[in-house]
Amino acid sequence: MIQDAGFDGQLYTSDGSGKSNLAGGTLDGVLSVINFGDGSNLEGEFSNFAAFRQNVPRMCGEYWYGWFDHWGEKHHTTTTQPGADGLAWMLSRGISCNLYMAHGGSTFGYMSGANGGRVYEPDTSAYDYDAPLDEAGRPTGKFRAIRDVIAKHLPAGEKLPELPAALPMIAIPRFELTESAHLVARLPEPAHSERPLTMEAIGQDYGFILYRHKPARAAKGTLEITEARDYAVVRGHALDRRLHQTKLEVELTPGEPLDILVENMGRINFGPQLVSDRKGITEKVTLNGEELKAWEIYPLPITDPARWPFAAKPATGPALHRGTFRLTATGDTFLDMRAWGKGVVWINGHNLGRYWRIGPQQSLFVPAPWLKQGANEIIVLDLEDSGIRSIQSATNPVYETPAG
Repeated sequence: MIQDAGFDGQLYTSDGSGKSNLAGGTLDGVLSVINFGDGSNLEGEFSNFAAFRQNVPRMCGEYWYGWFDHWGEKHHTTTTQPGADGLAWMLSRGISCNLYMAHGGSTFGYMSGANGGRVYEPDTSAYDYDAPLDEAGRPTGKFRAIRDVIAKHLPAGEKLPELPAALPMIAIPRFELTESAHLVARLPEPAHSERPLTMEAIGQDYGFILYRHKPARAAKGTLEITEARDYAVVRGHALDRRLHQTKLEVELTPGEPLDILVENMGRINFGPQLVSDRKGITEKVTLNGEELKAWEIYPLPITDPARWPFAAKPATGPALHRGTFRLTATGDTFLDMRAWGKGVVWINGHNLGRYWRIGPQQSLFVPAPWLKQGANEIIVLDLEDSGIRSIQSATNPVYETPAG
């Protein structure tokens, strides 16, 4: 497909590491490279490579100088020296290297992915990666260490240029969000189905989806959802796919709809589940083993939250909260979301990504071009009503995983 599209650059397959990956072969006419991290046994890695690939260039296609985070885990960091030493080892032997990552960035909007297997592992919106350049693009100790290594392997007479001045960072004082709107205060026309339909089945890709069932008779017992992907809110209770949560106790009353709000937390982007990771409710909902039929299904991609009917009165449960702050100068900054529950933030219409009290990411990066002098609008969608309605920002990110 790449060649048919007209690209004529050098192609290579990034074949992981170890004998089992290399034994899988590569493509005719395409180079093969291997992946590994700082602190690996580099001599062993390239000995394995030599056993399967001869008379070809040697390259590390992904030299992992850090790692990414999943929600609910500790923030990944690595020490500086092993990575710098490994780079020096490769360059001194004429081996090519691609740093992964060179610059840790942000996955804005709903686009952060996930790993899959026995456990669903959604990625955080921050892709800081503990990389040489941090999420705001600032050089770190790792950057200076690899810069020193590269400087020693330049062609004769060449010299690295001086670094440019750092971009300005700002800290926004605490401000209030004074308006709110219930998430269900603005719903589109629903799809109707006997059984729940996935996001994909109704033409939705990202965001949220609401399933509504109107019970004809009173009932209570164990509600089971097979399967809510990836995070469901039912009458103030959450079902988390990461934890294999599928059941909760409910009481149904005629005239009181049963609403199930499901969030797409990120599509699996590696491995065999790539092709099967449908979102929303993928099969059925039962009460005490009996399937509930007749559903209204509301797609909620929430690309323009400013269209919700905000009012100067509190809204509980899944709700949007809006506020304004003023700036005399702009700069990059990090919103401190530690006091909030779980949700998404927009500034001036730009989706910054997800926050979640379970960490490790507790802040959201705001690039300066998305801010402006004068009034700036912020909207927070919070699924877990913590009662907090204020935010401040800082010049550095916040990483912590609360106990429990």
